[in-house]
Amino acid sequence: MIVIFGYVHNTRHMEIKNVTASFSALSQETRLEAFRLLVRHEPEGLPAGEIARQLAVPHNTMSTHLSVLARAGWVNSHRQSRSIIYRANLEHMQQTLSFLIRDCCAGHPEVCEPLFTAFTDCSLDTEKE
Repeated sequence: MIVIFGYVHNTRHMEIKNVTASFSALSQETRLEAFRLLVRHEPEGLPAGEIARQLAVPHNTMSTHLSVLARAGWVNSHRQSRSIIYRANLEHMQQTLSFLIRDCCAGHPEVCEPLFTAFTDCSLDTEKE
């Protein structure tokens, strides 16, 4: 808890609100598929039109979904010539997952150990390919 000029600011409450808003953005099928697609195309990213094409979604609909993901922190974009290139924000993903692990395990490493094993197994599977 932080006190600023007589106001009490509960940082944990704000962190929970941010995480729930973040997950809310991924709770729609097309947005989740777009994020998964962008993770697979790291670090190059993909133009918005290519994302729409690969997911068989109209361009204007995809634009709306990408805007939601960007506001929630899951994707970043930059202009390249006439295209907007989108990339997965892996730092945001890491911070969100870290919050869940820290918060849910509440100082009990034995609870989180299977999660760490699952993440390790995932990285080992990637190295084998």
